[in-house]
Amino acid sequence: MLHNVQSLAATVVGQVVLRSKNLDQALEAVRKRHGELTPPQWAALQDLSYTALRWLGRLQAILDLLLERPLDDGRVRCLLLVALGQLEYGKAPPYAVVDHAVRAATGFGLPWAKGLVNAVLRNFLRRRHTLLSRLDADLTSRFAYPNWWIAKLQAQYPEQWASILAAGNGHPPMTLRVNGRKTTRQAYLARLGENGLDAQPLGESGIMLARPLPVDRLPGFSDGLVSVQDLGAQYAAPLLDVQDGMRVLDACSAPGGKTTHLLELADMDLLALDSDPVRLGRVSDNLRRLGLSATLRQGNAARPEEWWDGRPFDRILADVPCSASGIVRRHPDIKWLRRETDIAGFTLQQAKILHALWSTLAKGGKLLYVTCSVFQEENRRQIEAFLTATPDARCLPLAGLKEGQLLPCDVHDGFYYALMQKT
Repeated sequence: MLHNVQSLAATVVGQVVLRSKNLDQALEAVRKRHGELTPPQWAALQDLSYTALRWLGRLQAILDLLLERPLDDGRVRCLLLVALGQLEYGKAPPYAVVDHAVRAATGFGLPWAKGLVNAVLRNFLRRRHTLLSRLDADLTSRFAYPNWWIAKLQAQYPEQWASILAAGNGHPPMTLRVNGRKTTRQAYLARLGENGLDAQPLGESGIMLARPLPVDRLPGFSDGLVSVQDLGAQYAAPLLDVQDGMRVLDACSAPGGKTTHLLELADMDLLALDSDPVRLGRVSDNLRRLGLSATLRQGNAARPEEWWDGRPFDRILADVPCSASGIVRRHPDIKWLRRETDIAGFTLQQAKILHALWSTLAKGGKLLYVTCSVFQEENRRQIEAFLTATPDARCLPLAGLKEGQLLPCDVHDGFYYALMQKT
């Protein structure tokens, strides 16, 4: 029943917009309460929720133009945002979207809601082109990002800011990483073809599927032949230059994509550290599925005195907490939950982690600093400040990466890399 899914999507959007709840958490709460949802209904719920949040700034501007007076009821407002997202970006027939939204509004128990929803949506269909032409003059409604986010990118990327914003509003590709310990990329591509799945090779060991699909439909996934990992994230393990016999630290390891990639490349003594015990469990699950082993430990990367045994590491992967501004197409709620003031907090935390981990690195060892951000405060400027304050650190060149920054595009998300060696 589509109107039920539409109503549930409005609930999810409301949790994010009105209560500042994480989108994944909001969806998981609905999943737990509504175990009766079929796979197609669940897919529809996710699509409606992601679309509404991806284009929230634009949809809110449309709705404000359509309303004669402010709408205080959050449930009705979020339902209208979901329905407007369907009408503007979805494929369902407009009459069906309006009909299901009116039915959903009836369930709110508000006598006026049904008529308002019907009038607003039909008014949008009548005035769509006129309304949309009025929105493009305002950058927030045009690009569907907060003003501060747009201004920051304009200042830091005067030539690429619009393409970065556009990439963040797209649908992310589904990219796989082949486990070289169990198969080859050529063999796995052939296996995909045998199962009627189109794909192309990317990077050193990546494969991009023509169309995303559930992991349980990937041949050999449960046997550890492949992992789902963005191509940009697949740069990390090869850049760290790990060799057999090394002692290696993955300092912020959850959920384990980069941890397992390192172990696929060499035999090493690897410590996977993370502060979140639940997320650390996901590292364990991924290791088990891929047939790999590492030492797992809960701990704060910025406080090595709590978990470090005093033996220096030859290599350290520091995939630090960040704004996640480079992966907003996978997490569209980030655009609306982040505040400009949050960036300073992230940079302070990153600096603490960097300086703490440097003390655990062996002389001649290498540390790879990683973020999934495009903001320079967390990336280039962070590393410049660290190098100035750390005389025994030197930055090494990265083949194929201009200043270490990967900007989001059709084939990968946004990441930053800096490889440093202790002299």
